[in-house]
Amino acid sequence: MVLAVTFGSAAFLVLCMLAWRISDTRSDRKAWNDLLRLAEPIGPPFDPAAVRGMPEPAQRYFRFTIAPGTPLVSVVEIEMEGQLGLGTKDVPAYRPMTAHQILAPPKGLVWKVRTGPISGSDGATPETSWTRFWLFRLIPVVRVSGNPDHHRSAFGRVVSEGAFWVPASLLPSKTVSWTSVSENTARAEIVYRNFSQALDLTVEPDGRPSCVVIQRWSNENGEKIFREQPFGGYLSDFREIGGYCLPMRVEGGNLIGTEDYFPFFKANVQAIRFPQIAS
Repeated sequence: MVLAVTFGSAAFLVLCMLAWRISDTRSDRKAWNDLLRLAEPIGPPFDPAAVRGMPEPAQRYFRFTIAPGTPLVSVVEIEMEGQLGLGTKDVPAYRPMTAHQILAPPKGLVWKVRTGPISGSDGATPETSWTRFWLFRLIPVVRVSGNPDHHRSAFGRVVSEGAFWVPASLLPSKTVSWTSVSENTARAEIVYRNFSQALDLTVEPDGRPSCVVIQRWSNENGEKIFREQPFGGYLSDFREIGGYCLPMRVEGGNLIGTEDYFPFFKANVQAIRFPQIAS
């Protein structure tokens, strides 16, 4: 009798975990589809004349990343593989990862990833953000959502990755303005709803973006306290895709530009799709 009760309780617990995981999957799918519906024209095809008067590094960036006459896409889907560092700078504990992502800056993203027995998603929408990871697709190991600090931090990620893979999202607009920092660096200020994020973009003489840095709201520090700290990535292996010249190799992490920099994210892009153009 005791064995039967124990077995029944275990089975009920497994069913509850499965239902919870299915709920997460449905939530991810809804957010993905909501962002996908944003794949609409954001203006006429790119005209290099439109960036005249901008800081010179920003002009080079747009002329390198967007060919004249290219439709201005606001949403991309990305497939990637690479490594995630699950440890520290001293003991990085890199693990192979595969991921599928939709990115719609500044509105949000959904990043679905798997590394070994751990899988789950990071996401952000205009209303909320989350981090949800599972062990063996059954045991919840990380769950954060509905947290204003997390949402602000997620917005920083959305904006910085927009500079990687959605350059049209940084064209001057009601939400984006640019200033000069140095000969090869320009700063974009992105304002969306209650969020504001500055982004420093460094480009090579030909306009190729080599480094993106933001002061991200983050608690990835020894004190585990939310504060602004450097976050960003280095870009390489550029290829032309549908009129865009985009990096297929990205390395990034926290405290970039300091001696404590830990590149916990190393990605090789396998495919980039523009739903707006495909439709």
